[in-house]
Amino acid sequence: MRRRILTTLRVFRLSWVWACIGLTWPEGALLAAEPAPVEIEIVSPRPDEIVRNRVTVAPIRGRARSGSDAPTDFDVMIAIDVSHSSRFPSGIDVDQDGETGLNPEQELVAPGTYPEGIVCSDPEDTILAAEVLAARQLLEILDPTQTRVGVLVFSGAVDPSTGQRLRLDQRDALLKVPLTDDFGAVSSVLDEILEEGAYGATNFAAAIQLGVVELSGLSRSYSEPRPGARKVILFLTDGVPTFPFGKGTSPDPEDTEAAIAAARLAKSAGVTINSFAIGQQALVSPLALTEISSITQGTFTAVRNAGDIVNFLSGVSFANISDVVVTNLTTGDISFDVEVLPDGSFLAFVPVREGKNQVELAALASDGGEQRIQIDVDFEKSGLTPRELAIELERVKKRNQALMRLIEQRRIEAFRERQRKRIEVEAESTSER
Repeated sequence: MRRRILTTLRVFRLSWVWACIGLTWPEGALLAAEPAPVEIEIVSPRPDEIVRNRVTVAPIRGRARSGSDAPTDFDVMIAIDVSHSSRFPSGIDVDQDGETGLNPEQELVAPGTYPEGIVCSDPEDTILAAEVLAARQLLEILDPTQTRVGVLVFSGAVDPSTGQRLRLDQRDALLKVPLTDDFGAVSSVLDEILEEGAYGATNFAAAIQLGVVELSGLSRSYSEPRPGARKVILFLTDGVPTFPFGKGTSPDPEDTEAAIAAARLAKSAGVTINSFAIGQQALVSPLALTEISSITQGTFTAVRNAGDIVNFLSGVSFANISDVVVTNLTTGDISFDVEVLPDGSFLAFVPVREGKNQVELAALASDGGEQRIQIDVDFEKSGLTPRELAIELERVKKRNQALMRLIEQRRIEAFRERQRKRIEVEAESTSER
């Protein structure tokens, strides 16, 4: 009861903050405030298995899920904004050629250095290029045995004489590849999207509607439905909705209303939308993005520096798990060297001593739910060479350093601090006995 009261007070406080900044707290938020149960499953080591390494660190693999009926399979549609504004610089060296593309119109460069009309000195460092790279890197960490991926693009052809849609019946969202576990085919399509380039206005509603059709396997879809799989749209945009109403150069209230109506359709179809507002232009008026994510119980991520989408997208969680912390209760060592993948599976490295070790794993869900379990790890010093383990550990550390810049950073840090203090208090209590 006390936890429910505190949660309700927190929701009211957040709704007041939203009102102060001119946003509407999502309808039904109070009903969804109570965190869902969290489950942790250990894959390895098995109960009777002896862990062997040449250094005193034990790898632990497992899976965390939020919700008692949480699925283990995922269908994910990546919606990529290819509107005209995505041709601007991302702010990072996407193609890693040693030169970061810039906008000559906004920099102090000598006249004639670049052709007139060029808005990115390196066409492979654009926002669109960053979106494509983000999608490609996400493919590298997904498990095709559990996750299918599809890709659509959205924009909206503009009549140059009126600024409005070129045709009333035009398709502002196009399916590039249906849901598939052939990630090689998806990667090839990403190359094609980059080659086709940026054009047109921005139609959120069309993208959401097409995503729902494909994820639900409706009669006009090209994707086969998969009952029991969690349906997710990863919605990437660097702007605000400007179509299907009015002129493509400016947003109309009806454009936002159309996007929100499409989000309600997505909710009724069981589709979650995780939206990413890429760059300052998308953050000028993020109401549409925050609402479509709230309505579908997804997440909204503000990507202030456009190029950061490359790391942000890899940190998305389909299983609604934000963090996993591992503590060796026997030695008192706490490890944050944990790689948590979008499907909730994780690889953790925890310091151990030879013999029996009592290890605790704590998981934090996106909605604030927590769970802890304890396992015994029997360790012997042999196996992987120090160099082999160091390489794998360094990979996890580098990935986590990038992910710590995500918007959930403060909540994760608070969660980790609570874990640290609890271990310290228990240790002090034990020593006083």
